[in-house]
Amino acid sequence: MLARFLKALIAVVVGNAIYFLLLMPLLPPAGRHAIARLDFGLLIDFWVCLLAYGVIELIVKVRRSRH
Repeated sequence: MLARFLKALIAVVVGNAIYFLLLMPLLPPAGRHAIARLDFGLLIDFWVCLLAYGVIELIVKVRRSRH
C-alpha cells in the first residue's frame, strides 16, 4: 500500500511539474488552469498526471521482469 501511495505521489508531483512548467505556458488561455476552479486546464493536468503514473507503472513492471 505504501508503494502505491509513493507511486501516486511521484506521479502527481512529476505530472504537475510537466503541466505547470512546460505545457501551461504553451497552451491557449482556455487550456490554462485557474486556481480554485474546475476548468479544461485541470482536466489536462489530470491527464498528464495519469500519463506520468502509467509511465511509472511501466518502469516498475519492466524492472521487475528483468530480475
